[in-house]
Amino acid sequence: MGNIYCIMGKSASGKDTVYKRLLELQPVSLRNIVTYTTRPIRSEETDGVEYKFVTLDVLRKMRKQGLIIEERCYHTVHGDWYYFTADDGQIKDDETYLLVQTPEGFKSLRDYYGRSRVRPIYIEVEDGLRLARAVERERLEAIPRYSELCRRYIADEADFAESVLLSLGIEKRYQNSDFDKCIDEISQDLKEYLKESRKNEVTQEPGKLIYPPKKK
Repeated sequence: MGNIYCIMGKSASGKDTVYKRLLELQPVSLRNIVTYTTRPIRSEETDGVEYKFVTLDVLRKMRKQGLIIEERCYHTVHGDWYYFTADDGQIKDDETYLLVQTPEGFKSLRDYYGRSRVRPIYIEVEDGLRLARAVERERLEAIPRYSELCRRYIADEADFAESVLLSLGIEKRYQNSDFDKCIDEISQDLKEYLKESRKNEVTQEPGKLIYPPKKK
């Protein structure tokens, strides 16, 4: 069974760029999971790539169908924006996936698919550098939303509090001050995780030894 790797990090930590680069490099065979959002699309985004941009009516319909794995609502200065992951046929048992998530979403996915399958990749950047990056990115928007940027920056302090991360078993941090070094470190770890998973796959499954057989 393939793993599901959740890339997490505060706003403007570079997690989306890390995500795209890993999918390009393919240090191990990775498939992407496109999650959903009801927020407005940004100028540099493409529907179906960063997210599937949908309406509230689509979200409500998927709720009724029982397709929602995890869902989050952000009360922004522009209204409520929903982000969610759906059991829409994208995720297969024998594939390995990569997606961008929040700690809350990571926990929901882990509860849904199992602790052994869902793993964290936490990206970290010094706060001052993050803020500078966020302001520069927002400045490029046709209609900059600086008030929303400030709200996100403050909300991150609670959403990614150390106590929250530790409660989820997120201990290792990948520093993204040097992008290439960060990518290399994650790539090497993904290769090690793959070796570990393959070793476990041929020796053991929960409650049952399948290979090699015990010697009598």
